[in-house]
Amino acid sequence: MANSNGAQASQSNGKFVMDLKKIRDDARKHMSDGPVTQSYGADRETVLKLLNDALATEIVCVLRYKRHHFMAKGINSEAVAAEFAEHAAEEQGHADSLAERIVQLGGAPDFAPDSLKARAHSEYNEGENLTDMIKENLIAERIAIDTYREIIHYIGDKDVTTRRLFEDILAVEEEHADDMADLLEGRE
Repeated sequence: MANSNGAQASQSNGKFVMDLKKIRDDARKHMSDGPVTQSYGADRETVLKLLNDALATEIVCVLRYKRHHFMAKGINSEAVAAEFAEHAAEEQGHADSLAERIVQLGGAPDFAPDSLKARAHSEYNEGENLTDMIKENLIAERIAIDTYREIIHYIGDKDVTTRRLFEDILAVEEEHADDMADLLEGRE
């Protein structure tokens, strides 16, 4: 049976057998592709666009959480502001991981400020008070959760590393949404 990279793999008496010579030859021929080997199954341009759009989403989330951190006022605002700051740092970590993956796939991370708003899945809404800020962050987290699930579903087994990256980010976004829902519950 032929793999997508042309290497021959088969099962003989329950044993896995592969064409290691072909794999080694391909590795030498395509060194400039870095970690993207012949067996990469996804449409790289589509994956790069998805990664760059997610990068924009995370940057917008960092900016929104940072603003909310500094603008938080009122009763219990210190604890909420601290939560906003923690989420901003985690969103920045997501942005960094996405940018790193973009480079690994041979792309260029798009940090251009003029197109962030258009490329981001979530919106940058400031909120007029602490409750509004919490609501805006919860809405943004819910948007990220749904869009990242769609991306994970689209990627499937075609790019396991990128899928795992989105799965890891999704888990944190779900925690953020839960945190915001808990904060909102205490305010209403």
